[in-house]
Amino acid sequence: MKTLNIGLVGFGTVGAGVVKILRAHADQMEANTGLRLRLGAVCDLDLTSDRGVDVPDDLLTDDVESVLADPEIDVLCELVGGTTFARDLILRAFDAGKHVVTANKALLAEHGRELFAKAEQTGRSISFEGSVCGGIPLLRAVREGHPGGEITRLTGIVNGTCNYILTEMAERGADYESALAAAQDAGYAEADPTLDVNGVDSAHKLAILARLAFCREIDFGGIHVEGISGIKPMDIEFGAEMGYIVKLLAIAKLAEGELELRVHPTFLLGDHPLAAVSGVFNAVWIRGEATGDTMHYGKGAGQMPTAAAVVSDLVDVGLGRAAINAASCRALSSRLEPARIRKISEIETQYYMRFTVLDQPGVLAAISGILGKHRISIDSAHQAERSPEGYVFVVMIAHRAREHGLAEALAEIDRLDVVKAPTQLIRIER
Repeated sequence: MKTLNIGLVGFGTVGAGVVKILRAHADQMEANTGLRLRLGAVCDLDLTSDRGVDVPDDLLTDDVESVLADPEIDVLCELVGGTTFARDLILRAFDAGKHVVTANKALLAEHGRELFAKAEQTGRSISFEGSVCGGIPLLRAVREGHPGGEITRLTGIVNGTCNYILTEMAERGADYESALAAAQDAGYAEADPTLDVNGVDSAHKLAILARLAFCREIDFGGIHVEGISGIKPMDIEFGAEMGYIVKLLAIAKLAEGELELRVHPTFLLGDHPLAAVSGVFNAVWIRGEATGDTMHYGKGAGQMPTAAAVVSDLVDVGLGRAAINAASCRALSSRLEPARIRKISEIETQYYMRFTVLDQPGVLAAISGILGKHRISIDSAHQAERSPEGYVFVVMIAHRAREHGLAEALAEIDRLDVVKAPTQLIRIER
């Protein structure tokens, strides 16, 4: 029976979940894999809080140096989060001859190149299935199910907090603030939800997915990111009347040698595979030249789904699969060419636009004239209800257009005296 000795650093929510799985399912894992996963140390600054699982006192430590120096520890499991201490910890673990398992999406998105280079240099592996849609074996599916690099498009709902909020707004008519409060009360949103609701968490995950899917070095700063705080209930209602459902999407498309990488609220038609994904669930829709369309769905976060992904990585390390991946998968190396990322101004898609205008003759003609001047063709338009202030809302759906031209047109429209609020713009994907 082969034994893998684990040094767990970070005994928070996910770390406690890992310990729970190792204690509850150790015998079955040994029977299934021939591998014994053994906790050699559990390290955290807080050793007294109740995590809902017992750990022998002789395994608990607040001294990370002792974990790094222990020659019996085969793999360091980093679950502290952040990009400063965690980065230093992982680099030092490689120097100490240890493999690494992490669920740290921000660290991988922003410092992946350095970490993969260090792993190569030291002949170690870094595994990170828990970093993206933890309850779905998604990264394996991308890495191993599409080894020929034939993915052309990847679109995903990868943040359960935002999906819960938008579902509350769509199904219950809640405004953004009320839906966020409901998410926090239910434990689906952090006390400070900024990274979730501003789209950065989704962008971190998109950077990791795009690296694996397209085998390119991803500059995180090149990803266009918008959050959901500007979404209004009226836009969800107007969209629903036209058959659209709003989701925060992470989108990656390969076109003419360039990558579109963007995170933003998006309208989908009701029959789109992602439209029915509600609540805290995640889903990623992948299009491949050989495979066609595939869909990956499940719980993307939470203690036990993420912990299960971490444990699966530990099994891979113990069985030697992680080392094989590190040696053979180019996406896990530092030898990638940088991706050419298309600017958001150059993308082409459809658009939903809501104008807040005075109720007087000639307004629709003035707006249509400016759009036409910028070669923006209108698919449909209608005047919606009057606002409490006496304005009216005009909703238009544009045919496919380049964003640069649309942005110029909307800037000109918003300068009109009859326009009383900035235009609300939501992109449409099909």
